[in-house]
Amino acid sequence: MAIIAAARKPRLHNALEAFALTAILQSFPTFATAALLLKLFGNRDLVGDPGVAIFVVLASAVHAVIAVTLGPMVPALARLLYEPSFFDPDLSLADKITEWRTHPAASMQLVAIVLMLSVMAVVTASVG
Repeated sequence: MAIIAAARKPRLHNALEAFALTAILQSFPTFATAALLLKLFGNRDLVGDPGVAIFVVLASAVHAVIAVTLGPMVPALARLLYEPSFFDPDLSLADKITEWRTHPAASMQLVAIVLMLSVMAVVTASVG
């Protein structure tokens, strides 16, 4: 029992890891895809605008904050934006990512994001 207690991370450190993993692995691809879709469908306001990058980063951060605060309290409500393995203080950062990747839903999400971004990148490059 002493080994388990010694291996646990401080609560703030664990919350920061959960925030970073949620923002990078779940939020960022979603909002980057939304920005690319707007560009793809001809929104001329996005051309050369640094506001797009600011939007993607801020939206990802807000989404991660909501997941970190509401997810542990209401996991049924925040099912789509809360990953319990990100909040496990007994797991290392690499173990949290490995645990998340082994879930079928996460694998499908990653495959869908990669395919969608690949298709949109080809279309965007060919359209101009």
